[in-house]
Amino acid sequence: MTERYVLRAQRWVDVDAGEVRSPAVVVVEGNRIVAVDPETPPTAATEIDLGDVTLLPGLMDMEVNLLIGGPETPTGLPTPMHGVQDDPVYRTLRGTLNARTTLMAGFTTVRNLGLMVKTGGYLLDVSLNRAIEQGWVEGPRIVCAGHAIAPTGGHLEPTMFQKLAPQIMPLSVEEGIANGVPEVRKAVRYQMKYGAGLIKISASGGIMSHSTAAGAQQYSDEELVAIVDEAHRAGLKVAAHAHGDAAIRACIRAGVDCIEHGSLASDDTIQMMVDHGTFLVPTSYLSEGLDVSKAHPALQAKAAEIFPIARRTLSKAIAAGVRIACGTDAPAIPHGANAKELWALVDRGMTPMQAIRAATVTSAELIGVEDRGRLAPGLLADVIAVAGDPSADISALNDVRFVMKDGRIHRND
Repeated sequence: MTERYVLRAQRWVDVDAGEVRSPAVVVVEGNRIVAVDPETPPTAATEIDLGDVTLLPGLMDMEVNLLIGGPETPTGLPTPMHGVQDDPVYRTLRGTLNARTTLMAGFTTVRNLGLMVKTGGYLLDVSLNRAIEQGWVEGPRIVCAGHAIAPTGGHLEPTMFQKLAPQIMPLSVEEGIANGVPEVRKAVRYQMKYGAGLIKISASGGIMSHSTAAGAQQYSDEELVAIVDEAHRAGLKVAAHAHGDAAIRACIRAGVDCIEHGSLASDDTIQMMVDHGTFLVPTSYLSEGLDVSKAHPALQAKAAEIFPIARRTLSKAIAAGVRIACGTDAPAIPHGANAKELWALVDRGMTPMQAIRAATVTSAELIGVEDRGRLAPGLLADVIAVAGDPSADISALNDVRFVMKDGRIHRND
């Protein structure tokens, strides 16, 4: 028999209208919402009165890595040696705990944006998502990128946290390390073959890596075009790690769908993103939440230089009307602290309701789905409840009291 619930609460967020309505009655049957504030709720249903809370659609995080961080490293990035100490089995088991932590924080959909560890070619995020879909473990829906595609010595190469001698960690095209047009095409095809739902590439240097300067373009224009061509012909989108202005512009010209970080984008490049409809996932809370105290001094210096600029860039992007989705780069901030990114979006210039849209409908648009992101009849029954009113105080999203995903209750405090 299909389970039917009537969820009652003091308030609910109408994302489309940009309003908080009161009271809230949401009717769920199976894995779908069938009614919101009906005149006559069904009587043959399990009623759950959640009290003085606000109902929202399940939130979405468009940049996480569930396979690193978490247990043993609860405060942020793993130790520099994690990439050579953890085998794929142990890493995947850790990922099950990170997935549950993320779900309990109210995030019911995520993009796992690129493995950057040696796996022997196994797509660990794809396997983790299969286990979640089978109901073996609790976690959000995962849009998997497989291995991040990066050049030798580039950001997101598995040796990015270490300075290893040659041949200590041989890396393959199947693990995303690709140079030149033929290799990047092969790398994309391999990820797609084994279950990737999008492609993640490293288009510029990074902050927490021993590679080139954060803004330096890593892939040539020709390589970027080849990557996008392979992905788009198969119907997959491409997300690009890119801090530098030139790299961002090259990605937009190549047809990349989403820029991650975008820290050093110029005013002209921001307008270029608007004109092309390119999404931005700014991961802005990193500038407050990333613990760099144990990082190499050179990496600390990069963070001190880039983060203040990145905050100003995001404010400009918000004002210009760039399509901004929510993403944290967890575990660069701890898994489960995902809602703090919405605080950062508000701090940089969004209204609380705009930030909620970034983590719901805009994120749904980014991954190309129409079955979630709102509380509306016919959509997936991904419903969370938070104490307080997040339209008045965005930090209310840090106090999650109830989580339903796909019509199944995972948390009810």
